[in-house]
Amino acid sequence: MDNNRPLIAHISMFLACAGWGLMAPIGKDAMTHGISGIDMVTFRVCGACLLFWIASIFAPHEHVPAKDRLMFAGAALFGLVLNQCCYTIGLSITSPINSSIVTTSMPIFAMLLSALILKEPITGKKATGVLMGCSGALILILTSAAHVSDKVGDIRGDLLCLFAQFSFALYLALFNPLIRRYNVFTVNKWMFSWASLALLPFTYSHAWATLNAPLPLYTWLEAGYVVVIGTFACYILTMIGQRTLRPTVVSVYNYVQPVVAVTVSIAMGIGIFKWSHSIAVLLVFAGVWLVTKSKSRRDAAKELQTTDVLDVLD
Repeated sequence: MDNNRPLIAHISMFLACAGWGLMAPIGKDAMTHGISGIDMVTFRVCGACLLFWIASIFAPHEHVPAKDRLMFAGAALFGLVLNQCCYTIGLSITSPINSSIVTTSMPIFAMLLSALILKEPITGKKATGVLMGCSGALILILTSAAHVSDKVGDIRGDLLCLFAQFSFALYLALFNPLIRRYNVFTVNKWMFSWASLALLPFTYSHAWATLNAPLPLYTWLEAGYVVVIGTFACYILTMIGQRTLRPTVVSVYNYVQPVVAVTVSIAMGIGIFKWSHSIAVLLVFAGVWLVTKSKSRRDAAKELQTTDVLDVLD
């Protein structure tokens, strides 16, 4: 079984990122046929909350102290409420192609926040990567500002999707020690519970009206995909991959999302791929690659320690 762990981890990460890539055009189509962005967020959060609580019945039970339960509220704010609200509402405004390209920028935000919060050094390679990634995002946003079309892109949606990545990177920087202490079901059942409590007072009446609206069956099937596959299953698959693969390897799988999203969006006729998208993709991908290839403070310390040991042996 241990010999198959790397293979299982790679397959899990590929399926998770492919599932998220497919979620962009499917979710966009659902939100153009009767389901608003805020309704989709409510269905995602509350539906996944129910699924994770059911799944936790069959998972190993873990005691969570009251202090950690409260900390999960903060994690839910940045990792779910702000992240999913901004991304889903942004997707409802902009094109699925733009939203998926912006999603790959998260490692750049993670690097910047690590430098500010964890005091990770910013190397020349990291700085170049950030500059390239920001240039790609800027091209995407300027293209959207010139067209204002949900097939080409909308600057409001692009900025919301960009802020969603910043929010998730902040969640990782602030709450990484907390989420590593518990299994995927414990983490997510508490985070989705807090997120549901935060959203429902403001969205319940609108979501209930949508549930009773005469929407087409395929729209509900698309919403079901977003909840069951794009949220519940993909979160589990990602955790499986992250437990075995290095963060740099995990980040490479982010590139699967726009490839799937672009292909499916064009096939469904809900997205247009322009030459400016190609330039933006190359800049963002190259920027993320440079950031993830650059050594962290821990890696640099280990390398220095290894060099010192070798010097002593010599």
